[in-house]
Amino acid sequence: MKDEGGSFSLPVGTLAQMTPPREKQEYVMEEDLPEEPEDDHPKREVIIIFAVFFEAGLAPLSLVLGWLLGHPPLAQFEWKMQDAVWGVVATIPLILMFLAMLRWPIGPLARVKKFCDLEVVPLLDKSTWSELALISLSAGVGEEMLFRGVLQGSLTSWLGVTWGLSLASLLFGLLHPISVPYMVIAGFLGLYLGTVWILGGNLLTVMITHGLYDFAALAYLIRIRPTDGGDTHSF
Repeated sequence: MKDEGGSFSLPVGTLAQMTPPREKQEYVMEEDLPEEPEDDHPKREVIIIFAVFFEAGLAPLSLVLGWLLGHPPLAQFEWKMQDAVWGVVATIPLILMFLAMLRWPIGPLARVKKFCDLEVVPLLDKSTWSELALISLSAGVGEEMLFRGVLQGSLTSWLGVTWGLSLASLLFGLLHPISVPYMVIAGFLGLYLGTVWILGGNLLTVMITHGLYDFAALAYLIRIRPTDGGDTHSF
């Protein structure tokens, strides 16, 4: 269309048709943006609360089960400094083997290391020292009361020391069904803790060994092991 000066101009309606609405432009631009990957892991706080309540809940369960089976889990528990120290000492071989597994993940151990890196670390990332300690304490007390105080004690009285230790360790491994290599490692851990309990005779010793090992392993994975981010966390 010509204007009075002889130059051409477009009608307002035509110009409006050629220019998409602002809302439409923004909509298209938002659609074209790459979507951020969704994090399908539960929140850290939820995981910590669940872990603590589950592990600590094994303690009252073991009290009931021990009463039914006639083997109270705390019958062989005593506050003794010497046994507590032995619990700390007994943790050292476990920590060394854990570090060796991470350093040299040979064969099936590579799957366990992968599980730690892809599952455990993301779930508990940015956990504080106190949160890791609470999880470890709950596991050390609850699991040892159940597996050593009740199950191994009962099986030993029925079948003897060897069968009691073997079957309790087998159950300990089977009830950690993350993967076959992980169950084998858990079974070995149960065998080790069961042997420590037999030698020392005090449930306090294996509670400390179990809890301290869990804390050392989690602390190394979550708080100590060098990462690219290099960020620090608070208590």
